[in-house]
Amino acid sequence: MFKRTLLRQAQASRSLLSVRSASTKPLAVSRTPQFQPQFLGPFTRFSTARSYSTENGDKAKNEESSESSEAAEDAVAKELEAKKKEVVELKDKYVRSVADFLNLQERTKREMENARNFAIQRFAVDLLESIDNFDRALLAVPADKLGAAKTEENKDLLDLVDGLKMTQHILMNTLQKHGLQQFNPSDPAEDGKPQKFDPNRHEATFMTKAEGREDGEIMHTQTKGFTLNGRVLRAAKVGVVKNN
Repeated sequence: MFKRTLLRQAQASRSLLSVRSASTKPLAVSRTPQFQPQFLGPFTRFSTARSYSTENGDKAKNEESSESSEAAEDAVAKELEAKKKEVVELKDKYVRSVADFLNLQERTKREMENARNFAIQRFAVDLLESIDNFDRALLAVPADKLGAAKTEENKDLLDLVDGLKMTQHILMNTLQKHGLQQFNPSDPAEDGKPQKFDPNRHEATFMTKAEGREDGEIMHTQTKGFTLNGRVLRAAKVGVVKNN
């Protein structure tokens, strides 16, 4: 009884081992063809998807590069325009500066010339009274005595008058070298007629009627006038004809 039981267990274990060995062989064979399509299929799909994403990425990169280049060109154009405006402004400032400098140079030159020409103005004004005294001294001598022949009696007087005239002449020549000129309104004009009253050169001290004379003519000179380098230093004091 016991032997039969052991025999049955041994047969059952053998049958079980045979079944296991038989089932193991087809499984090993069936795995090989099933593994390749499962491995190749995802690989194929992965490679296709990757190539598609690469093309899209290249397009995106090209678009980004074109946009960046356009933006760079716009920035360069704006900067160039700003530089052009800056150049125009600097050129305008330069031209204005040159013009201001030239004007300053001309003005300084005129001021220097005026300072040189009118440096003796105060000194000349102080001398005018002395020059007038020469005229007064000469007018104080009667004309008949000046025209008389020189004798022992009038020799001293005539010598004094000649000395005054000589001194006056030397003084006036010296002042003329520095631009001081004397003018007498009683002298006839260039056309031979009496001079007309000029408010820029004459000062009317009185006005009176005079037969045979036109209105505005100078009929008397009280004091002579003076100019310094063309500028009136002192106006002549005169009497003017006014019939109406």
